Amino acid sequence: MEDQRSLNSIIDVCLLAGKIMLENGAETYRVEDTMIRIASAFGCKESQSFSTPTGIIFSLDGDYPISKVIRISHRSTDLHKVTLVNSISRSVTNKELTVREAYIKLKELEKANVAYPLWIQIFAAFISSGCFTIMFNGQWNDFIWACIAGGLGFACLLHLHRLLEVRFFAEFIASFVIGVSAFWFMYIGLGSELDKIIIGAVMPLVPGLLITNAARDLIAGHLVSGLAKGADAGLTALAIGAGIAVAFVIL
Repeated sequence: MEDQRSLNSIIDVCLLAGKIMLENGAETYRVEDTMIRIASAFGCKESQSFSTPTGIIFSLDGDYPISKVIRISHRSTDLHKVTLVNSISRSVTNKELTVREAYIKLKELEKANVAYPLWIQIFAAFISSGCFTIMFNGQWNDFIWACIAGGLGFACLLHLHRLLEVRFFAEFIASFVIGVSAFWFMYIGLGSELDKIIIGAVMPLVPGLLITNAARDLIAGHLVSGLAKGADAGLTALAIGAGIAVAFVIL
């Protein structure tokens, strides 16, 4: 019974590490590799892991075979948390942490809010929107208007994500706000090129990490995860495009 309890503790640590990584934007193959390395460091050489964007199955073979499943219902992007999980994994591999210590650290990390404050995220979207406009051969007199439209859209996205559980609706409304803002700037004679303002402003909304992870998972042979993340990215891009299209139709 003691051995089985110990194995349960190890599998709980592995699943918690995988859950944190998958919820915060890590690639599927990295999640599986980290879980297997943690189990191996605790003496479980025979382990199997299967991850998808919505769940993880992990099993330990041997005298007391155990399998557990965990559901992933929330996904966001926080690569700092992924880095911290990797740091804990390295500490486990170097025999610096016990099973209980690793579990406590992971639990603290799961509850911690290590993301940048909202105003910094909005300011970053504000500046990057203008920079993208210039990068796409826009004019400098459109820089500030792209910044304002992008900042408003991203602030709307963050606010709606906190209020609503409906997937892709926040991206649709945020892009609609960007389209309306860009049209308004053109209407009052402030903007020069409508398309460049809109293109620069929507770039902070584009799911770049999802697209990258989908490609990396497909290359690594994780076809289910790669296709699922690719579909997620595609639907997000469709929602962004639909918001701009509705703004065009209305205005």
